[in-house]
Amino acid sequence: MTVPSRPRAPLAYLWGDDGYGLEAAAETIRRDPGRFPEGEPERWRLRVDAANAPASLGELRERLGTGSMFGTGVLAVLTGAGVLARRNEDKAAVLEAIALMAPGNGLVVIEETESGKKAPPQAWLADAISAGGGEVRAFAAPREGALAAWLEARARERGLALGPGAAKELATRVGGFVREGDVDRRQQGRIAVNELEKLSLLRGTDPITVADVQALVAEAVPGSVWAFVDAVGLRQRRRAIDGLERLLETTPEPVLLSVLHRRIRELLEVADRLASGETPGSLVRSMKLQPFRAETLSRQAQTWSLDELEAALAGLLDLDASVKGVGGRGSGPSGMRLAFDLWIVERVAPQG
Repeated sequence: MTVPSRPRAPLAYLWGDDGYGLEAAAETIRRDPGRFPEGEPERWRLRVDAANAPASLGELRERLGTGSMFGTGVLAVLTGAGVLARRNEDKAAVLEAIALMAPGNGLVVIEETESGKKAPPQAWLADAISAGGGEVRAFAAPREGALAAWLEARARERGLALGPGAAKELATRVGGFVREGDVDRRQQGRIAVNELEKLSLLRGTDPITVADVQALVAEAVPGSVWAFVDAVGLRQRRRAIDGLERLLETTPEPVLLSVLHRRIRELLEVADRLASGETPGSLVRSMKLQPFRAETLSRQAQTWSLDELEAALAGLLDLDASVKGVGGRGSGPSGMRLAFDLWIVERVAPQG
């Protein structure tokens, strides 16, 4: 006799930096007959923020607790769960809503996180969903060759053909080959799929070529503060200016000034210690640095003279005054961008 399989719980906690993958997984759950044998439920999205938490919780409890007499139930897709961790009564209300969920309904919690997170942001909620038989799963944005393969799979889902090298070119243009750990990759998958669909309008059923990607897909490489300050430290003007252009779209000027000031001060100290006879290896002890960081800073410091580093630091003080509007020197976004560019050209790499 065949024993029927136990239905999977219509609960899931999905988290990570792959925004596209998270949404796709929620849709896969909605269409899963093992979770919803009576048919695909209606998808209902609830975004919780601090201003509407009590009302949202009430609506969530009502939706999940109400069964459907006719038709199918509802799958609640909850985002902003972090707001609910602030008060114990809000946590209790969520857990009660899960416990009293009517048959035919389901709950998927989506948490978009920064890259590199190793554990669910809301462990209390993930644990409750796991204890209820639900799925707890991380989604990491694919990178480099993995992103190219991922794009091939998304193309096949849409009946598109990618010619040789097209997937790698598209992955490169959306930032898949940027290796720094501070890059925000949450929109990377969504951008890549949007570009695929745009390319399909051009080529139809014909294979998409590298030339098609180069002609139609604008570069959307995410900015990295680490890569930017390393380019400054190595006096790579073009790379530094390119990195600055990306970062100024998303990073406040005071934050950039802070990391630049720290790096130039570090290089000044390292250059002074090296000039006094220390070695890169000795910096591990004297400055309490990791070996890799000591080697990186030593390599960068050797491209500067002490006078050049002091001039760069003085230039940062002037730049800081402009950002803060000291003495009426403030300006708009275009003026700030020009001021940063001039600092790089004049103080970082005046020789080009």
